[in-house]
Order: sequence, then C-alpha cells, then structure tokens
Amino acid sequence: MKIKKILITGAAGFIGFFLAKRLLADGLEVVGLDNLNDYYDPALKQARLDQLLPQKGFSFVHLDLADRQGVADLFSRHRFDAVMNLAAQAGVRYSLENPHSYVDSNVVGFVNILEGCRHNGVKHLVFASSSSVYGGNTKMPFSVHDNVDHPVSLYAATKKSNELMAHAYSHLYGLPTTGLRFFTVYGPWGRPDMAYFLFTRAILAGEPINVFNHGQMKRDFTYIDDIVEGVVRVIHNVPEPNPDWDRENPDPATSYCPYHVYNIGNNQQETLMHFIEVLEDCLGKKAEKNFLPMQNGDVPATYADVDDLVREVGFKPATTIEDGLAEFVEWYRAYYG
Repeated sequence: MKIKKILITGAAGFIGFFLAKRLLADGLEVVGLDNLNDYYDPALKQARLDQLLPQKGFSFVHLDLADRQGVADLFSRHRFDAVMNLAAQAGVRYSLENPHSYVDSNVVGFVNILEGCRHNGVKHLVFASSSSVYGGNTKMPFSVHDNVDHPVSLYAATKKSNELMAHAYSHLYGLPTTGLRFFTVYGPWGRPDMAYFLFTRAILAGEPINVFNHGQMKRDFTYIDDIVEGVVRVIHNVPEPNPDWDRENPDPATSYCPYHVYNIGNNQQETLMHFIEVLEDCLGKKAEKNFLPMQNGDVPATYADVDDLVREVGFKPATTIEDGLAEFVEWYRAYYG
C-alpha cells in the first residue's frame, strides 16, 4: 500500500516532531495536529514546531482531539492515507492529580480519531500505546502475547482502553489498526517531565535529584531514533487478520481482524543507578541523590520483548544509553545555553 498523506497527532510533541521530520524527508505529505497545551513548557513545543513549519509538505492544525466536530471536519477535508496518533495526556504521576484530562485526551480524543478513520477511508491507523499497560505483570521480558488486564495507573488504563477500542473498530469496520507500546523514550528535544531531563537540570544547577524506590528501578530505555525507525516501518506494514488466531486460546497481540500490537523497546534492561552514572559522566558532574520510596502508580521494572517487531518489520532498536545520553546532553547544553 502506498502512503502519500499522513496525519500525525501530537506533532509538536517529542516523538511527533521527530516522526514528522523523518516522514517529510521520505517525501510524504504530513499534516501535524497539536493543541499545544501547557502540561509542560509550551515554548519547547513551539520551538519544535518552528523547525517543521518551513518544511515543504508540512501543514499544521491547532486543534484539540476532544473537539468532535473539529476532528470530523479535519478528516473530511484532508482524506488521509494513514494516521499516527501520538497525541495524549502523558505521564503516570499526573494522572493521579488530574484524571479528567486523561479521559478527555486519551479516550474521548481517541474515539474521535477512530470515527474520522472509519468515515474517511483511512487505510491504516497506528497509535501510541505504552509499556505502562503491563501494570502488575512481573514476567520479564514483557511480551505482547501476555495478558495485560491489571493496570496500576489511570494513564495505563487509558492506553489499554485505546487498544480495546481500536480492536473493536477493526472488527466492526475492517479498519486496520496497530498499537505500539513504547518503552521509556529519551533523547534530544525530549519531554521535560521525564526523569533524565529533570536529573540533568538538577545536576547542572547543583541541586539534589530525587531517586525513587531507593534506586531499585530498572527500565528499558529506548532512544528516539530507534522509536522513529520502528514507527515508520510499522506505518508501511498494514496488519492482516491472523489466520491461525484461536478463539479458544486468544492471542492478545493479533486477531481474526486486521489488528496488531508491537513493543518498541531497546530489549535491554538498565538499572536506574547505572543510567544516572552514565548521565553524570556525560555532564562531567556528580549528582547529589535524594533516595525516596516508590511513587504510587509506578512499576519497579520494564523490559521489552521485541521478537514480533524484529520478525515482522525487520527492525531491532540498538542504541546504547552511553550514545543516547551523550546526544541528549549535547542538545541540552546547546538549547538551554
């Protein structure tokens, strides 16, 4: 299937910005949507957007996904070949403080996307899910073929709901949908609410960093370039019904309808303490550490099984945290002076 025109929601966000740049370089026409909310510094979102706006083939729509009529009008006006839904209220901890914003963006907004796709002949909807859907699971590495019915935050529950809603539309209307469970994405132009960003800011300012669960955390840190490469390959890989799908023993990752779920992670567990050590080396400065208990809604470890991604789209993320953090620190120093 030839994809020429794509909608990227959350285009001023971290992943959306890099994905838009890549797809424009590949010659696609990209319509970027964002509501430019103030969950984190809107100036950073605008700075990303300022890099996209002059590029040939890019147009921007300032719109909130929860605006039902606005989204419907956008779809009928443009007739997209594919949609990449990255717009979401992000963050596990904020979902404890402001649950309604998660329902508005991640549930109501997603229904509006599904309806737009259904009524306007979209050939493939790809959407960001999250490693947080694994919730209470402890079997490592996390596999897309495992059951994920025990979320430990509302954020995770909304992401799981996206997978369920997408499957319903694949079943009812034959809409091809693919969910991507991202694992701790980091890199230049990243989200200022993420730990590595907060750590960098504090270390350079000579302030202590908060290290949760007394440092006993493990994460599958995934560099932004690897995320984008995986996403691009998936966009062009439209899911087919799985002919071997068994209703007696249902596989959560595939279906009898055109639906699929993939992990995109580095397939490499790093301890939080080692991650901090690498960051200290990149910054040339030691961190003063404030050890704290685990935060509510968080999980002690993540680790992605990416066998399906490797087998079906031929890609395995491989950027080391040494290389990835060096790139981030170089960008951070340049951007913040």
